[in-house]
Amino acid sequence: MPACRNNITTETATMGRTVNLIRHAQSTFNAAFRQTGVDPLHFDAPLSPLGLQQVEAARAVLGRLAHDVVITSPLTRAIQTTLGLFGAAAPIRVEALHRERAENSCDVGRSPIALRRDFPMLAFDHLDDPWWHDSERDHRGIAVEAEETLQARVNDFRAWLAARPERVITVVGHGTFLNRLTGHRFANCEHLAWEL
Repeated sequence: MPACRNNITTETATMGRTVNLIRHAQSTFNAAFRQTGVDPLHFDAPLSPLGLQQVEAARAVLGRLAHDVVITSPLTRAIQTTLGLFGAAAPIRVEALHRERAENSCDVGRSPIALRRDFPMLAFDHLDDPWWHDSERDHRGIAVEAEETLQARVNDFRAWLAARPERVITVVGHGTFLNRLTGHRFANCEHLAWEL
C-alpha cells in the first residue's frame, strides 16, 4: 500500500496562523483512471478500498494534529477522509469554496439533502444546490470549470481562510485545488503544514 506522506513541521504553532492541508485518500475514480486513463463516470466518487486503508494508516499521525476547526470539501471522498482521520466529534465545517476543479465525473457533487442522508452528523444547510461548478456540459455531461474561474476561487478561499478567527485550521481537500493554492503537488492523503 502506498504510504501517505506527512510534511509536518516542528514550528507549526509558533508563528502566525497555520493551515494543515490534507489531500483526500484514493477514490474509486483515482483507482480506475490510473488503470485506463479514461473517466470511469464515477460521479462524486467515494474512497476506494485502498483509500480506506490509506486513511486508517494515516490516522495514527494525522489524527493527532492540533486544530481549532477542520474544513472539509463537500465531495464524498473528502468527507470520508475527514471523518476517518478525525471522527465525527471533531469541530468539522463543510465548505464548498475549496471543492475540486470540475473537470471529471468525480468532481460533480450531490445535493445537500443527499449528503445529509449519508453524513447526518454534519451540517449542509448552508450550501447552495448545486454547490459545485455547473455550466454548459461536455459530451460526458460534465461542466468543466475554466482555469480563470478556478484561480478566482483559490484567491477567494485564501482570503476566506485569512479572515477566519481560528489560529490552527485543518483543510481536507483536493489535489488540483491544493496545488493551485500552494504550488505543491499532493499525493493521496498527504499532509502539508502551510503558513498563511
